[in-house]
Amino acid sequence: MEIFTVVMLLLVVALLASAFRILREYERGVVFMLGRFYKVKGPGLILIIPVLQQMVRVDLRTLVADIPSQDLITKDNVSVKVNAVLYYRVVDSERAIINVENFMEATGQLAQTTLRSVLGQHELDELLAERERLNQDIQAILDQQTDQWGIKVSNVEIKHVDIDESMIRAIAKQAEAERERRAKIIHADGEQQAASKLVEAAEQLSTQSAAIQLRYLQTLTEIAGEKSSTIVFPIPMSVLEGLERLAADTTSNNR
Repeated sequence: MEIFTVVMLLLVVALLASAFRILREYERGVVFMLGRFYKVKGPGLILIIPVLQQMVRVDLRTLVADIPSQDLITKDNVSVKVNAVLYYRVVDSERAIINVENFMEATGQLAQTTLRSVLGQHELDELLAERERLNQDIQAILDQQTDQWGIKVSNVEIKHVDIDESMIRAIAKQAEAERERRAKIIHADGEQQAASKLVEAAEQLSTQSAAIQLRYLQTLTEIAGEKSSTIVFPIPMSVLEGLERLAADTTSNNR
């Protein structure tokens, strides 16, 4: 009889101990009464009726999930491997427990398929140069699809884009060709602008004979200052024109 009493006392103590639960500030408890949803409790000390009620703990902190490398083919038929990291948190404990079996695994699997689907619609150049926009596109799609699970996807970051060695060499050649193309365009633009300025200068000098003479004297001054043993004196075009007219007059007089 004494043994039975001791056992009963121990049972009562165990039941009372199991009735009290302590939830931290970032935790919530989803309570079920006879299998049906009852309420969400916490944080702090809460009371659970043993046998009749069951509780599932839910962590409300931001969770980090690593998305493993995914093999995909870009829009321009390049095979790459891409991995990323996912940041999300539970905003509705009731839906996170009731609407999906395992919200962490479900969110991770959905992130993998969404990553392949979204990045497969873009070319390799976009994957390398526009990661920020692609991160936002993936985050928006995931956030919309996980809303029914009470999950908020706060951020998605593409970490690595692995490319074959042969493709890396092809990209390097393409970048070099692009730099050469830009250099040629800049050089051609410079030549065009210089020619345009020369034409404008020639037109302005042709309207002022004194300006031509001043330019002639300036050129002689520059040549004399170069310490050269040979100095070439350019003949103005007006002198040549005068000689041509003189020769023409002499020829007509002789006739």
